[in-house]
Amino acid sequence: MNAVETLRIQLERFELLLSVSRALASERDRDRLLERILLEAKRISRADGGTLYLRTDDDQLRFAILRNDTLGIAFGGSAPPPEGFPSIPLFLPDGRPNLHNVATYAVHARRGVRIDDAYHAEGFDFTGAKRMDAETGYRSTSFATVPLIDSQGYVIGVLQLINAVDPETKAVLPFREDDQVILEALAAQAGVALENQLLLDGQKRLLESVIQMLASAIDSKSPYTGGHCERVPELVLSLVRAACEDDSGPFADFQLDDEGWYELRIAAWLHDCGKVVTPVHVMDKATKLETIFDRLELVHTRLSLRAAEIEAEAYKRAARGECTLEEAEAEAMRQRLALLEDYRFLEKANVGTEFLGEEAKAKIASFTAPKVKLLDGERTLLTEDEARNLSISRGTLTDEERLIINGHMVETIRMLEALPFPRGLRRVPEYAGGHHERMDGKGYPRGIYAGDMSIPARAMAIADVFEALTAQDRPYKKGKTLSETMRIMGSMKADNHLDPDLFDLFVRSGVYKQYAERMLPPELIDEVDEAALLAIRPKPFELPPKEVRDQRWRDFLEEYRQLLRRR
Repeated sequence: MNAVETLRIQLERFELLLSVSRALASERDRDRLLERILLEAKRISRADGGTLYLRTDDDQLRFAILRNDTLGIAFGGSAPPPEGFPSIPLFLPDGRPNLHNVATYAVHARRGVRIDDAYHAEGFDFTGAKRMDAETGYRSTSFATVPLIDSQGYVIGVLQLINAVDPETKAVLPFREDDQVILEALAAQAGVALENQLLLDGQKRLLESVIQMLASAIDSKSPYTGGHCERVPELVLSLVRAACEDDSGPFADFQLDDEGWYELRIAAWLHDCGKVVTPVHVMDKATKLETIFDRLELVHTRLSLRAAEIEAEAYKRAARGECTLEEAEAEAMRQRLALLEDYRFLEKANVGTEFLGEEAKAKIASFTAPKVKLLDGERTLLTEDEARNLSISRGTLTDEERLIINGHMVETIRMLEALPFPRGLRRVPEYAGGHHERMDGKGYPRGIYAGDMSIPARAMAIADVFEALTAQDRPYKKGKTLSETMRIMGSMKADNHLDPDLFDLFVRSGVYKQYAERMLPPELIDEVDEAALLAIRPKPFELPPKEVRDQRWRDFLEEYRQLLRRR
């Protein structure tokens, strides 16, 4: 080969190296990056096979990518993972460096190694390669091994090529010195690219772990809503995946790339992060009188003391000769039974499962007048605050407490919008902060409507509602059957609470059924009339002007701020 030809080949190889460097710098998927590093190294060196090892935290070299053209072997990257291949320890059991394996030697020596013929090489143990040769009929002859070193000088992996092949004769040749030089140049580029990818992956794992820790802490605040922040991500990811697969319906043009899926996953875990500031006794308020304990017990104590007072007064009247003992006891029993009936009435009102009418509210108010003597003075049978709570028309929350609960969305939006999310996560506040909005603009807190909401944000609303309706651990309600849950959501579709197209996809794709089979007890999984749900048509609505909806958000925010100042 003359000098001109040699120069031409060298230029081609360096141009190829530059092209590979640009390609490695643009790759964002770690497995694809590893695969590309090995394939490009094979191409540059004309190698028949190769292995890329990654260094583990416990100082082992783990098989990450494995290729052999002659044997048709492909593991890792776009191929199945290399399972069953034992990792190679970097250190011997006595703590000394493992210098017998050529790959581990390259790590400790921090330099490349060329072997012309493994069967005649001294100083290295090729038992594993020879055993594989014996099983396959292959012959592992020439080796070129280079370490992958990051910017801090730490060896993060090893690139090993096997059997350089003459492109014309197909004969196995030793790797040339210039092969080693260019492989080391490639390894330097690959080491930086891999380091960057490992750092990104590590940061993502750390971020997800912190977010899941926060979600777990929110779930752990309440024994009743535990698991909600964990279950909603599963539901919303399944529904959005169904939307991506819906190639003939209203979502035919909708897709998410890897970055979009990561963004949605983060948003789903953070959708209720504002609940970290919501008081537990409000979030878990199972009865109208519950604070950090159920004040019905205080009411019971006062009524019991009042009954004792009545009985004592009756005996005093008998002692003064105003009535007989039998008459006194009969009157005391009558009033005692009346008080017991009053307690049963208050006990029932405290549950909040039935609508409370004006007559019942008037009766509750009447208990704020009678008094009972305590050690430090007199108290009414019901305090004003207790009467106000017991007079809640439906449910267990006062208007103020409901504002506190709804305020978790203000806190979620405030917290997320304050975070400096990178470009690939900038839609997290929108995805996470809209699951209580409605398609007709009548939701909260911002009153945005379907046209202002992305598909993932609308899917989050469906996931949040379905999980809440099917949850078995809420103090204020029993878990509903699957058919009852879907009937309620069908009504929400009709009332423009939920996105009709996404809800229909939720039904057609079977996402709701798959979740129920995994998460609900068998006795709650019954037949759902899917045809009836799909036949529901949303009611026509007139969208309030944007300035009206914006004002509603400002009013809500101001009311919530005033509440916080009062507290």
